[in-house]
Amino acid sequence: MEDQKTIVYATTWCPHCKRAARFLDENDIEYDYVNIEEDEHAADFVMSVNKGNRTVPTVVFPDGSVMTNPSNLILRQKLIVEVS
Repeated sequence: MEDQKTIVYATTWCPHCKRAARFLDENDIEYDYVNIEEDEHAADFVMSVNKGNRTVPTVVFPDGSVMTNPSNLILRQKLIVEVS
């Protein structure tokens, strides 16, 4: 679906989460940020896709695919972002 946003499941203290959010912000990509420390259902989701681990960032893309701790290069490729 075109109108779905990327969702970033994260924590406030995670440097990889901050990096991913900064990349999305710098490239004007709309996303929802979900803090798994404040949302039990979000934490359960993250654990369900990460073999029981609360590994963040866990990113859900508009096409429904999920990646854990994707690099900026992977984010760029997945979201078809041209970075100068």
